[in-house]
Amino acid sequence: MQMTASPVKQLAVERGINVLQPSSLKSEAIQHTLRDLGADVMIVAAYGLILPAEVLRIPQLGCLNIHASLLPRWRGAAPIQRAILAGDTETGITIMQMDVGLDTGDMLFKYPCPISEKEDAQTLHDKLADIGATGIVEALQQLESNNAHPQKQDDSKACYAAKLNKQEAQIDWTQDAVVLERAIRGYFPFPVAHTMLNGTPIKLIRAATGTQETASPGTVLAVNKHAIIVACGRGTLALEILQKPGGKPLPAAQFVQGFPLKAGDILGIGKP
Repeated sequence: MQMTASPVKQLAVERGINVLQPSSLKSEAIQHTLRDLGADVMIVAAYGLILPAEVLRIPQLGCLNIHASLLPRWRGAAPIQRAILAGDTETGITIMQMDVGLDTGDMLFKYPCPISEKEDAQTLHDKLADIGATGIVEALQQLESNNAHPQKQDDSKACYAAKLNKQEAQIDWTQDAVVLERAIRGYFPFPVAHTMLNGTPIKLIRAATGTQETASPGTVLAVNKHAIIVACGRGTLALEILQKPGGKPLPAAQFVQGFPLKAGDILGIGKP
């Protein structure tokens, strides 16, 4: 729970590189500072601030964004998670020329990446980070040699990856097991899928889908050494790794040893 410098900042400080961390890019003072840098190009990756038009015009070659989707699909704040939640089988990295819109600029390069059946947001993020690091180097080389060929996005195919919030990660057991399994993967490591049992929140870290059972959604059907089997609106979900408040993620067999969860219990009961 302490503020810690990112690896990028740590490396910059070690190398004696000046680090600017403005809370906004709208002030004339910070824009003047950026102009004085004389940068040929500016690059952002998962950057939380809006770049005003004045900033976009500062570097000679413009501002580039390393965006974690194959644009125009999943413009916005949470493209990795939304791709998993939607059941996409492929995503990737787009190196794009920034404009004043939200991820609407011309595309320079696209690098696809498959989404495996067990992929969560963390593992996919790490894959895309490696692809983006390689891709931006290639993009800069192409820009330097005037070999870049920007392409317009097809706005009619665009969809929006809304910012994540904790409330949406609360499991609705009336949904299909397939949808819920994707939610558990898509919401890890943030905001983490969760459910309730008598007012106690339980985080769901990993699960697998199962066959159809006749029971009210949220009913614990069985508890075994491999998983906790729960009825869904369609199909069942085998909860394999769970986490109780103040605890660490545990396999199902260990979780139930310290938490009173048994067949017949109803998950989703109680206020978060």
